[in-house]
Amino acid sequence: MDKPRHIVIAGGGITGLTAAFYLEKEAREKGLPLTFTLLEATSRLGGKIETERADSFVMEKGPDSFLERKTSAKQLVADLGMEEELVRNRTGQAYILQNHQLIPIPEGAVMGIPTQLSSFVTTRLFSPAGKLRAAADLFLPRRKSAGDTSVGAFFRRRLGDEVVDRLIEPLLSGIYAGNLDHLSLQATFPQFAEMEAKHRSLILGMKKNRPKQAISRPKGQFLTLKRGLESLVEAIEKTLPASSVKKNTSLREVEKTAEGYRVTLTEGEVITADGIIATPPYEVTRRLLSRYNLPASPEEIPPTSVATVILGFEAIDVPLELDGTGFVVPRREDTTITACTWTHRKWPHTVPPEKALIRCYVGRSGDETIVDEPDEVIIGRVREDMRRILSIHNPPVFTRITRWPKAMPQYAVGHAQWLNRLREEIRHQLPGLYLAGASYAGIGIPDCINQGKQAVQDTLSRLFAER
Repeated sequence: MDKPRHIVIAGGGITGLTAAFYLEKEAREKGLPLTFTLLEATSRLGGKIETERADSFVMEKGPDSFLERKTSAKQLVADLGMEEELVRNRTGQAYILQNHQLIPIPEGAVMGIPTQLSSFVTTRLFSPAGKLRAAADLFLPRRKSAGDTSVGAFFRRRLGDEVVDRLIEPLLSGIYAGNLDHLSLQATFPQFAEMEAKHRSLILGMKKNRPKQAISRPKGQFLTLKRGLESLVEAIEKTLPASSVKKNTSLREVEKTAEGYRVTLTEGEVITADGIIATPPYEVTRRLLSRYNLPASPEEIPPTSVATVILGFEAIDVPLELDGTGFVVPRREDTTITACTWTHRKWPHTVPPEKALIRCYVGRSGDETIVDEPDEVIIGRVREDMRRILSIHNPPVFTRITRWPKAMPQYAVGHAQWLNRLREEIRHQLPGLYLAGASYAGIGIPDCINQGKQAVQDTLSRLFAER
């Protein structure tokens, strides 16, 4: 008979919650002699997932949805029996801000790569020279080196500076709030390197891989839950034994022992464990493991601080003349905001009748001082952008600002190679300890869920190898 095993999960964000949920599920369904303790330093679970529900509004202060094509998030919802709660985004034209005017993203532009040349030729986003330079992708050879490069360098070589700066940068860098010229291609968008290797031309490769569009209006690619993403967090917490979750509890030190691990908490309590799933930012985890020789992160730029700014209005005060769901802002534009979602159009179920909800984003790599400004300064500058861009002059009925300090890891060139070295050192020095979360293999909700599930499988394979 297997002896009882105990796992410590550090961090109660979506990665740690996923690990706890699937550990509990596996133990229950397979009859494994397994318990766990989930440690969260704050008073709430969910990490960056935070929903406010008030006066029939459902307001997301962190991420507002997840990509359906990355199936792990939808599967987690299904495993929780919440499929009926899923809501798909309403589709509509998205825009790029250029000289304080909203220009439609060219039809057929997938992640900024043109697939319908007619709409690309006629768009006002680019000069004739910029369009001609982008067309060179059809003839340029593949990269000779298969090594890592920055996202910016890769796309500039294929499509030219103008397309990168005016379209690809605001679309892609918004995911990481980063600078494309510093982000690792291999760690963030490896599919583009694979596309070049297979098809040579990105335009031709994207056209071949893009699914045929139905005659009817295309469906949205993003999903959320009727009562907000925090309902996912709440549902997971309900499945976990209350005695297994410790909030307001931080780790002070982790030590490898002959039997497993000795985990010391800040108040002095000691927990013994047969394995650890560590989900905090890497620099936090590295400090907890300071007695071990783990490689420093290669990221040249610290994690970026960002903030979400929610403005609630009477619908009559938001004269949106354009059909669409929002816009993104290139770096070169003179604005405070980096993107804007017309939430009452994209997610109409979250806003009561006769109301409008605008969600703006501020802060990005190299330009994040705004996040530390007082609320009234942030609101004032965002409202000024709304006046200039959308002609919204009347004051909002309410506002919400949520700051996320150092929340967005910046995967620098070489990140993937560093991660391989780190995992090898962990296997050698700290067997039974698994790293997961936004510091490592993707920052989106599905990416973090995938990492949490993988950490569970690795843990169970090690502890119950003969089963």
